[in-house]
Amino acid sequence: MTLANDPLAAFWMPFTANRAFKAHPRQLIAAKDMHYTSDDGRKILDGTAGLWAVNAGHCRASIVEAIQKTAAELDYAPPFQLGHPLAFELASRVAALMPEGLDRIFFTNSGSESVDTALKIALAYQRAIGQGTRTRLIGRERGYNGVGFGGISVGGIVNNRRQFGTLLTGVDHLPHTHDIAHNAFSRGQPAWGGHLADNLEAIVALHGPETIAAVIVEPLAGSTGVLPPPAGYLQKLREITTKHSILLIFDEVITGFGRLGGATAAEVLGVTPDLITMAKGLTNAAVPMGAVAVSRHVHDGIVEGGPDGIELFHGYTYSGHPLAAAAGIATLDIYKSEGLFERAAALSGYWEDAVHSLKGKRHVIDIRNMGLVAGIELEPRAGAIGKRAMEVFHTCFDTGLLIRVTGDIIALSPPLILEKAHIDEMIGRIGDVLEMVD
Repeated sequence: MTLANDPLAAFWMPFTANRAFKAHPRQLIAAKDMHYTSDDGRKILDGTAGLWAVNAGHCRASIVEAIQKTAAELDYAPPFQLGHPLAFELASRVAALMPEGLDRIFFTNSGSESVDTALKIALAYQRAIGQGTRTRLIGRERGYNGVGFGGISVGGIVNNRRQFGTLLTGVDHLPHTHDIAHNAFSRGQPAWGGHLADNLEAIVALHGPETIAAVIVEPLAGSTGVLPPPAGYLQKLREITTKHSILLIFDEVITGFGRLGGATAAEVLGVTPDLITMAKGLTNAAVPMGAVAVSRHVHDGIVEGGPDGIELFHGYTYSGHPLAAAAGIATLDIYKSEGLFERAAALSGYWEDAVHSLKGKRHVIDIRNMGLVAGIELEPRAGAIGKRAMEVFHTCFDTGLLIRVTGDIIALSPPLILEKAHIDEMIGRIGDVLEMVD
């Protein structure tokens, strides 16, 4: 078919069953606050903040105006050996939200770029302080750390890796923490599983601490099905990494900017890593942008400890892009003026009770939640993993609700501006659809 006859043919869609989508396309043409508008004119309640990202709700006027104003004044400024004020202002604003000491900000354009940047910073730091044998990176099974070669190497989702041959060498993985037998229908952090962090000691013993540069984990694993950290788990990882002079990286691309009721999961959970990756909620998804918050000692080890000239040979054409910086500043203004982080914390109890009301519904085998995130795990169909949840996804959309599914898990992460009535509508709709789907 020519493009004129098939207007959907040219776009190769990401993480999408392209043949199935193009046989039955579902498209969005507008958005405002808590709702999308579909191409057939229906309002679709957003239960996923777009893709874990639109924390302040859609098409906020102040963000739109900031982007428009900046586009008319400074459409682009090269970030190599030059700067522009908005990037420095946003970096200072982001640094003020990070845990104490993580006040050096490196801008990227996505969560994937943030992860690869953090891994490179970790390796560069170890080399800069005379620990050049520390090149090994430790990730976690069922971890999602973006789609760059670094991210999929330390990540632990098989389908993200299997098509792409040899990845980074010198990578190992911690076991994941998901165990329905012990933690089914947990509310918040599961009581069982903190001891799984001790597996890091076994990896250290296997390879030697002098070979390990960094450990990277999501505080709450999102894209793999909403896996909250067991009580004490992250604290143990921090203790072990500190003991062996290994850097600890938190991938907060999903959990950053209010999702768990604070600026970062590190703040909410009381564990401070050496680096934090972020993206998504940084600009409310209005313009692509990511960042890495770096502790002072890591930054200074590279920047202050090196010879004159470029200290870190890394960066992106669009690092700190003016439009993204303007969107980020306007987004942070909304978070502060509307108290959205505090709002998320205040609503989390109502949210928890609502999502757990689905216990006993058809097909549901587990429910887990933390902050304004929830995972609802369904019994897979025999020999057809993911098919039931995808049918739920389609039926929800066709009846006015956007959810996300991964495998046979429904993942919910609504904009932080939601009202209790929105929660009731989401959970009621999901309950109805579960009764409809075989």
